[in-house]
Amino acid sequence: MSAATATAGAPAKAAATGEGKIGLRANLRHIGALARRNMLQIKQDPESMFDAVLMPIIFTLLFVYVFGGAVAGKGNQQEYVNYLVPGLMAMMGINIAQAVGTGINEDFNKGVMDRFRTMPIARSSVLVAKILVEMGRMLVATTILLGMGFALGLTINTDVFHLLAAVALSMVFGASLMWIFILLGLTMKTAQSVQGVAVLVLMPLQFGSSIFAQPTTMPGWLEGFTKVNPLSNLADSARALVNGGPVAHSVWMTLAWSVGITVVTAPLAVARFRKRT
Repeated sequence: MSAATATAGAPAKAAATGEGKIGLRANLRHIGALARRNMLQIKQDPESMFDAVLMPIIFTLLFVYVFGGAVAGKGNQQEYVNYLVPGLMAMMGINIAQAVGTGINEDFNKGVMDRFRTMPIARSSVLVAKILVEMGRMLVATTILLGMGFALGLTINTDVFHLLAAVALSMVFGASLMWIFILLGLTMKTAQSVQGVAVLVLMPLQFGSSIFAQPTTMPGWLEGFTKVNPLSNLADSARALVNGGPVAHSVWMTLAWSVGITVVTAPLAVARFRKRT
């Protein structure tokens, strides 16, 4: 092979693998284009928004009217709304995050990623674009959740800025969890297996937390688990930001969990994605 042929082949190889040096501006442009593609997919398939739209409505009504009396005591449902709704912000984030793993697994199985393999784009831009769109879905779910909460009598005992801080914190934590589910989606063979494993992980985390009930009402061993459960930190943070009370420790713990999860799982997910593409 001549030197000229090798030189000409290098850019083509870099373009095919997406490993060439890509500037920040180009990377942002790729992320924007891929995010737009994902949003157009949602527009073409509105049913993909059912979980973000219906889940906050169903869970709020279910726990307030079915379990609220048992958890908070009969006649204390109003008080339970202020306890439950901020906690459900954590649940919305983790359930929306789960969809990222199944979505990226389906993209591989349908051959969508074969198209990206031939494009001169940074591999990470595909994942970042998907996370950005899912964060948008998370914001929709959280907005509907708060709307349901206000309809049922939720009161903000702080101010709107603290409420927005609670929403932002739940989205930051949810975005960090997406890297876990992306890694899971890149590792498992089918979307069904991703969903099955996710449910096995999520159920203990969700119900073994302070989202639905005070940990002091639980057995000692379960109360200990809730104290180290990151979802409890997020639920307690959102609750303190909305209802008032000490907030610094739980907020810093939630941010620490978010950074730690992202630092560990994001490089692994990108490396796995590059290997598969």
